[in-house]
Amino acid sequence: MKIIILAGGGGTRLFPLSRTCFPKQFMKIGDEQSLLAQTVMRFVPVAKASDMVIVTNQEYLHYVKAELAACGMEKAHIILEPVGRNTAPAIALATSYCIDKLGAGVEEVMFVTPSDHIIRQNDLFIQAVGQAEEMAKRNHIVTFGIKPDKPETGYGYIEAGEVCGCGFAVRSFKEKPDEVTAEKYLAAGSYYWNSGMFGVTMGQIMRELRMHQPEIYQLSATSFADTLAQFEVMPTISIDYAVAEKSDKVVTIPLLAYWNDIGSWDAIYDVIEKDQEGNAVKGDCIPIDCTNTLMLGRSRLIAGIGLEDLLVVETDDVIVVAKKGESQKVKNLVGELKERGRREVDEHTTLYRPWGSTTVLGGGSGYKMKQVRINPGHGLSLQMHYHRSEHWIVTSGTAQVTLGEEVKMVHENESVFIPMSTKHRLENPGRIPLEIIEVQNGKYLEEDDIVRFDSV
Repeated sequence: MKIIILAGGGGTRLFPLSRTCFPKQFMKIGDEQSLLAQTVMRFVPVAKASDMVIVTNQEYLHYVKAELAACGMEKAHIILEPVGRNTAPAIALATSYCIDKLGAGVEEVMFVTPSDHIIRQNDLFIQAVGQAEEMAKRNHIVTFGIKPDKPETGYGYIEAGEVCGCGFAVRSFKEKPDEVTAEKYLAAGSYYWNSGMFGVTMGQIMRELRMHQPEIYQLSATSFADTLAQFEVMPTISIDYAVAEKSDKVVTIPLLAYWNDIGSWDAIYDVIEKDQEGNAVKGDCIPIDCTNTLMLGRSRLIAGIGLEDLLVVETDDVIVVAKKGESQKVKNLVGELKERGRREVDEHTTLYRPWGSTTVLGGGSGYKMKQVRINPGHGLSLQMHYHRSEHWIVTSGTAQVTLGEEVKMVHENESVFIPMSTKHRLENPGRIPLEIIEVQNGKYLEEDDIVRFDSV
C-alpha cells in the first residue's frame, strides 16, 4: 500500500499563525512535532518511508525536507506540483508517479490523506486503514466518516446508506450546511463528517477518472514526466466533485479514533488541554477571572481579565480576537486583508529559507533591521543591491563574507559594511548556526532589489 500525503495547501483559516508562506501543516500545535510529521509517523505501522509520497509545491519543499529529516523519514518521496490544481489533479499526479516511478501495480491500494489533521488513538486508526485496504481491493472507493457530536457547519457531510462490508454505501455527499441543516443531519443519525481521507486501488481511481473526468485521465494516463508536463492545463477540481460524488463505488467506514481537522480556532480550543476554568492557554499568558477562553501567545505577554468564551491569538505582528463560535469568519478577515494588499496574509515576520531564516526586527523611513540565521555549511547567493547598503554585525558564529574580490572571516562582535552595487555573499563555514543583525539603509528596501549572480 502506498500512502499519499497532500501537503500543498496554503490555507489561512488559522490566521495569523497559518499564512500562505507557512501553512498549518508545518505548525506545531500542542505537540513537539508538526502536523505533517505527525501525519507521516501515523502510518509507520503499515508503511515504510519508501512507500510514502508527499505531494507539495516548490515553495514548501525545504519545509517538507526538514520535517522528514526531523522524524527520520528522509526516504519518503516528494512530488512538486508546478501549480495548485486542487486534489483531483494532485491525486492523478501521485497515481502516475506510483505506477511509473515506484512500480506499483494497478491492484495496489493507495491511501490518500491530508497532512494537517490531528488523530489520536492511533491503534483504532490503523485498524480502520486495514479495513479500508481490504475493501478497496474489492474495487470500492473507501472514505472515512466521523460520527458528528455537534451541528458543525465547517465540515462537508456523508450520507450513509445500507450496510456494505464493515461500512456503509454512500448515498450522497453534502456541502457544508447552515446551522439548521446541520441540526437535521445530527438528528437523523445517518450522516457523518467527511474526513477527506480515502483508500482506492491505482486501477480503480484511473477507471473513475476515465469515466467522470476524461480530461484529467487523458493528461495522466501516460508517463509521470508527461503528466507533470501537462499538469498546468488540468482543471482545478477537488476529488469529491471530480469522482466521489459521481461514483457508485463509494463506501464509508466510521472512524472510531479521535479526529479533528483543526480548521478553525474553535477546533484548536477543543484539542488543547484546559485548566479548571476551561481556559486553553499556551505561551506567556496570564488569565484572571477568565473562563472557557483560548489564549495563545508567541512573542509577548498576554493578560486577560474577565474574559469569557473568547479566542485570543497573538503573533509578533498580528493579534486576532474573536468570540467562540465565530472563528470560521477568519476567512472573511483574510479576504479583507487581501483586498487591502496587506503583507500579513502571506508572510510572517520570520521567513524560513533552505539556508536558514530571516526575521524583521523593525524599520522606518530609509532603514530596516533584520536578524539573519544561516545554518552550518549553508550560505546565500552571490548578489548585489542597487538601492541599499547593508551593515552586518555578527552576534553568534563565524561568517565568511565575499565583498567584491575579497573574501574574509568576520567573527562575533565584529561587523562589515556592504556598499551599494557591490557583489557580496554571506556563508557559514562553521559548525554552529551563524546569526547576524543586518541593518539596511536606502530609499528602496523591498526584496526585489536583489541581483543574483548564482542561485543557492
